[in-house]
Amino acid sequence: MSLTAVLVVVVAAVLIGAFGIRVSRTTSDFYVASRTVSPLWNASAIGGEYLSAASFLGVAGLILSFGADMLWLPVGWTGGYLVLLVLVSAPLRRSGAYTLPDFAEARLESMAVRRTASVLVVLIGWLYLMPQFQSAGLVLRTITGAPVWVGGLLVAVVVAVNVLSGGMRSITFVQAFQYWLKLTALAVPLVFLLMAWKADGAPGLSAVDAATWETPLSGGKEYGLYSTYSLILATFLGTMGLPHVLVRFYTNPDGRAARRTTLVVLTLLGAFYLLPALYGWLGRLYVPDVARADTVVLSLPERMVGGTLGDLLTALVTAGAFAAFLSTSSGLTVSVAGVIAQDLLKGGVRSFRIATLMAVVVPLALALALWSRALPVADVVGLAFAVAASSFCPLLVLGIWWRRLSTTGALAGLFVGGGLACGAVLVTIVGGPREGVAGALLAQPAAWTVPIAFTVMVSVSFLTPHRVPPGVARTMVRLHTPEDLDLDRGDWRPRSS
Repeated sequence: MSLTAVLVVVVAAVLIGAFGIRVSRTTSDFYVASRTVSPLWNASAIGGEYLSAASFLGVAGLILSFGADMLWLPVGWTGGYLVLLVLVSAPLRRSGAYTLPDFAEARLESMAVRRTASVLVVLIGWLYLMPQFQSAGLVLRTITGAPVWVGGLLVAVVVAVNVLSGGMRSITFVQAFQYWLKLTALAVPLVFLLMAWKADGAPGLSAVDAATWETPLSGGKEYGLYSTYSLILATFLGTMGLPHVLVRFYTNPDGRAARRTTLVVLTLLGAFYLLPALYGWLGRLYVPDVARADTVVLSLPERMVGGTLGDLLTALVTAGAFAAFLSTSSGLTVSVAGVIAQDLLKGGVRSFRIATLMAVVVPLALALALWSRALPVADVVGLAFAVAASSFCPLLVLGIWWRRLSTTGALAGLFVGGGLACGAVLVTIVGGPREGVAGALLAQPAAWTVPIAFTVMVSVSFLTPHRVPPGVARTMVRLHTPEDLDLDRGDWRPRSS
C-alpha cells in the first residue's frame, strides 16, 4: 500500500510537471518563470521546496532523540524567513538577477566574486541534495526492503525529468501541489494518532524523560548550550543564503509581491512545523526504541493504530515524505543547474538541461558512497545552513545595506567564512561526529564562522576603499527604490504621472 502511494506521488509529479512543457518556451521561463508567479502560488511553492526531508522526517527524529532542545530547528527555519523579509527579499528582487552569482557580480562588478559565489552555490546545493537522496533510500527500504540506492535513484530520475521538461515554470506547479500534500500527509494521520493516544489513557512521559527530555539543556547533546546558540544562528541567518530559496524571489513580479510572498510563507511554515514536534513527542512515548530516529514518522501509525487504517495512514505519510524529497530536490536542482549553465557552460536552454544532469548525478553518487556514515538528515541540512550563513548571509546583508563593501572584502569574507564552514562540514560528514569541544565546534560551526565572515568582509573593505565598485551608487539606488518609480526617466516621478 505504501509503495502504491509512492508511485501515485511520482506519477502526479511527472504529470503536473509535464504541464510546464506547454508554457515554458524561453530562457526566462526556465530560470525564473518569466517573473510572473503570484505571491500565494509562489509561497506554496517555497513551502513545498523548503520543507525537505529534514522537516518532514528529521525534526521529529531529533526531537525523539534529544527532546526540547531540537525545537529550535523549526523555530529557526521559520524565523529565518522573518530575517529574509526584513533585510533581503524586496531588494534582491529589484536587482533583476537570475541567480545569486548574478547578484554578486552586479553588486561587486567582479567576475572573481561571481565565480566564488557560483562554487559556493553548487557546494551548498549538493550538500542539501545528499540527505534528500539518502532519506528517499531509507524510506523505500523501510516500506519495501529495497536496496538504499533505489529510492535515491527514483527521486533523482523524477526530478531530472521535471526540471528538464519545463525548468522553474514546471517545478513551480509541482512544488505548490506538494506543499499541500505534505501538510495533509502529516495532519490527517496525526488526528488519528492523537485519538489513539487518548483512547490509550493519554499517557505521559516517564519521570526520567520529564526531567531531561522535556527540559532544555538538561541532557542529550554534549555542550548543549553552545550547540543550541550555534544552531539558532545557522538557521536564522542561513535561510537568506540558500540558493534554492533566493531564486524564488526572482520569480515575483516586483518587490512588493516578494514581501507578500514572504509573509504568506511564514504562515504556511508556522502551520506545518507544529506537526513534527507532536510526532517526536508521540514517538518518545510509543517507539523510543525505533532502529533509526528519522523513521519515527513512518513507524507511529502502525504501532499506535494498526490494521488496515494503520496501513492507510502509513501510506499517506510515505506519500508526503516522497513529496518532500521531490519538491526540495527540484528546487535545489534548478538553482544549481542555473549556476552551472550560466557560469560553466554557454547558457541557454540546452546548457540548462545538461547542467541539470550534472546537478543531480554528483550528490546522488555522494549520497550512496557515504551511506554507511550517514548522519541524521536534519543534522546534514543544518550543516548546509551553516555554510550558507557563513558565506552568502554576510555578502547579501553587507552588499544590500553597506555601500562601502569592496570587491576584495567580499572575496576575503567568502573565502574565509565559506571555507571554514565547508571544512567543518567535510570533517563532520566524512569522519563522522567527534567528541569533546572540537566535535561541538565542527558539528555546529556557525557560532564562530559567521562572526569571522562578517569581520573579515568589513575589515578588509575598510583596508581596500579603492576596490569599492565605481557604480555602487547607481546599484544601491536600484536595490532600494520601489518599482513604481521610473529610474530611467531621471525625474523620480511615478510612472503613472
